[in-house]
Amino acid sequence: MSKLWKKAVFCLLPVLLFLFSGCGTQEEEESGQAFEVYYLNREETAISSETVYLDESLTQDEQISALLTALQTAPEDVSLKASAGTSFQINNYLVDEGQLNIDVDESYRKLPATTEVLVRASLVRTLVQVDEINHVLMTVAGQSLMDSSGTAVGPMTADTFIDNAGDAINPYEMVTLTLYFANETGDRLVETTRTLEYNSNISVERLVVDCLVKGPDTDQAFPTINPDTKVLGVTVRDGICYVNFDKTFLTQVYTVTPEVVIYSITNSLVELTSVNKVQISIDGQTDVVFRETFNLTNLYERNLDLIGDSVETQTSTETQTEGGQ
Repeated sequence: MSKLWKKAVFCLLPVLLFLFSGCGTQEEEESGQAFEVYYLNREETAISSETVYLDESLTQDEQISALLTALQTAPEDVSLKASAGTSFQINNYLVDEGQLNIDVDESYRKLPATTEVLVRASLVRTLVQVDEINHVLMTVAGQSLMDSSGTAVGPMTADTFIDNAGDAINPYEMVTLTLYFANETGDRLVETTRTLEYNSNISVERLVVDCLVKGPDTDQAFPTINPDTKVLGVTVRDGICYVNFDKTFLTQVYTVTPEVVIYSITNSLVELTSVNKVQISIDGQTDVVFRETFNLTNLYERNLDLIGDSVETQTSTETQTEGGQ
């Protein structure tokens, strides 16, 4: 295939004549070259595969097109769902010296962090089975795909999604977080504790920020951050946690003081042993004054003066399948 971007238009073109080849007997259905197509489970906590058979005469491009169609088609197993084509669209793709480059639309950035890892794994594991495809590189509207820590995601193989112990993805861990939200009047912080199960493919610092954007799970505390805010990146270097929001963060929809917003984030992150200070940026820029009060070029440390009452520790656990906006 030449180095030309191919539009990912997946109508029921002749490719589908090759997909699930044979509709009659079991023997007919299992003729052709076998591929594992990976789908999300309904809870978006794991991926699982179904086998499809493609005509062995298909070219590399036709294999890619057929598998992308399958990834966007509802699987036979009702406990699974398509990995692509619902919450985001595939714009186009090209093959360059054994690397398949896939460009997706901006909607991809709205996937929760844990779901995004699973979607990426399902696409990569499916598509590296294509003849002479060694790696998959994903971009979003032509820009580098960033992971939950704000690092550019490079070329991926199936092994990208296997941890050091040799286990497949979906390594879930339990964690107890101390999170600070607003009191009812919005001028003090309320300390809450949340125990949850989360996918360790994302950092615990990112998990904290995602939980703050999502809001409290108790009626004794109140949210501090606009829920439409997108978390563009969370990284830690030398004890400083750098949190990058999109500009929606600047639009305040709750009646809370600017101090409560800033220290809801700072105090929650400083509860982690990895964090001593916090810097907040907007679309990667720190030359911003938040609500005419807080210069975001500054580093912020824990503020105990704002903390009011604590909320009793939550005894239930949940699986964290919702992440960055």
